[in-house]
Amino acid sequence: MRNVLNFIASVDVSPNTYFLHLELLNFMIIAISTQLLCGPSPGPNDVNPFLDAAMAQDSHLVTSVVCNLLLNYITRPRVPFNRASYSIFYDRSQNSVLKRVGSAAANIVLLPFSYLISSSSEGSRNPIADSSLQVLLVLIHYHKCLVSEGYSVLKNQVSASSDSSPKDNTYFSDNPYCRALERAIDCELDCVDKEGNAHSDQHVKLPFAPLFDTLGMCLADETAVLLLYSFLQGNSTFLEYVLVRTDLDTLLMPILEALYDARRMTAYQIYMLLIILLILSQDTSFNAGIHKLILPTVPWYKERLLYQSSLGSLMVIILIRTIQYNLSKLRDVYLHTTCLATLANMAPHVHRLSAYASQRLVSLFDMLSRKYNKLADLRDGKLNIAENNSIERSSLVEDMSAELQIYTDFLRLVLEIINAILTYVLPQNPEVVYAIMHKQEVFQPFKNHPRFDELVENIYTVLDFFNSRMDAQRMNGDWSVNLVLQVIIMNCRSWHADGMKMFTQLHFTYEQESHPEEFFIPYVWQLVLSRWSYTFVSC
Repeated sequence: MRNVLNFIASVDVSPNTYFLHLELLNFMIIAISTQLLCGPSPGPNDVNPFLDAAMAQDSHLVTSVVCNLLLNYITRPRVPFNRASYSIFYDRSQNSVLKRVGSAAANIVLLPFSYLISSSSEGSRNPIADSSLQVLLVLIHYHKCLVSEGYSVLKNQVSASSDSSPKDNTYFSDNPYCRALERAIDCELDCVDKEGNAHSDQHVKLPFAPLFDTLGMCLADETAVLLLYSFLQGNSTFLEYVLVRTDLDTLLMPILEALYDARRMTAYQIYMLLIILLILSQDTSFNAGIHKLILPTVPWYKERLLYQSSLGSLMVIILIRTIQYNLSKLRDVYLHTTCLATLANMAPHVHRLSAYASQRLVSLFDMLSRKYNKLADLRDGKLNIAENNSIERSSLVEDMSAELQIYTDFLRLVLEIINAILTYVLPQNPEVVYAIMHKQEVFQPFKNHPRFDELVENIYTVLDFFNSRMDAQRMNGDWSVNLVLQVIIMNCRSWHADGMKMFTQLHFTYEQESHPEEFFIPYVWQLVLSRWSYTFVSC
């Protein structure tokens, strides 16, 4: 393992070493695949000799390996076909019959591989880049499970009366590859940190600009999504770099396009994309910046022509669309919460939200309120039927109340999002005011609800202000959309939030679970196997 890693770390990919690099990376994947024989979560009895050997290498070698694997992914070396080194014709440099025979054999052996790469629809994929990323993802997400000192797993298994479980007496070892990724720095910047300390050679030094561009180009691939998540979640330096970029559409447009077609994705991929958006939305400059970037058009959005819409408005539209998809198909509470948390982070910084995005936001409240009312009516109806059966009634109350509470929380969160826009940035968002006025009747049933009354009261403060201004206008004919908007825009200048009840500004942050390996190890291997199974089927 040391020799393989040393070759990857010290020998550059060239036409003469390309296939040796590729085979060594494939060997790495096979050697560390012993994880597939273990359970869904790491245990102290797992046997992964090659992975453990990789983890035992010195920090300098680990840093070099991580750096070269990432450089392979960024540079994406081309397959060296039609090179002189594989020519079957006589060459003065090939003064041996055995060399010429070997070269001919290489051509014959590589012919099917050449055809596969050149003729496949997956020809845009890069074997070295893909294999390097797969090896890196397996390495950075591996954590060896160890038993605490003085504790015997066998003794615990024999003693059925013991209150402690093996999991309570185990811990996970540190991962040097993960640590190296988290400490990576931009080689194109001055290698001195904020405190004036020069960075040592123990840091992975990468060109962040090409990495950013490569990730943006490859985000249709799940492995690229996972790499982006790993950097944003673990490497604060790269996160800061991303947040100061002015071309955030490079990353965001592929993410939003993927979420737009969520039915084609796995639940894992949807989670990763939404978590990435949540991490980015934790930064106020990001939330402000995405509304300044105007998109001429969004060709992949089919339901409606989006012309001159801001990137922020598109993000609001796609997040609401994802919530609607989740309601109808997945029904995952965590997915719902992540979408709403991202919208809540964005809300106080919304600027000139488009008409369509504003309509979708109010329609989201309408949709959730109808679901809430339906659940409440269903619960009351079943309780009346089970009135004489106390056991059945108690069970129904518990089940229905739990689901009703979830939708109560969702509704309140949507109301808080709307309130944040009205409280902090109303003058910059006349379309939001118009959307609320257009469907103001959807808020009426919740004016006296104990969980919503104060939030709804704020909305009606806004409605009363603008309705009174509308009434003061003398119109001979019907109101058109443009005329209503003109009145709203004119009166936005005189609007003051003094009469609004102020609430604590919501701010959600993403925190990785205490044992992320239980999610990531199966997920990484699912991605690796899907790529390998494709290769086998193609061959």
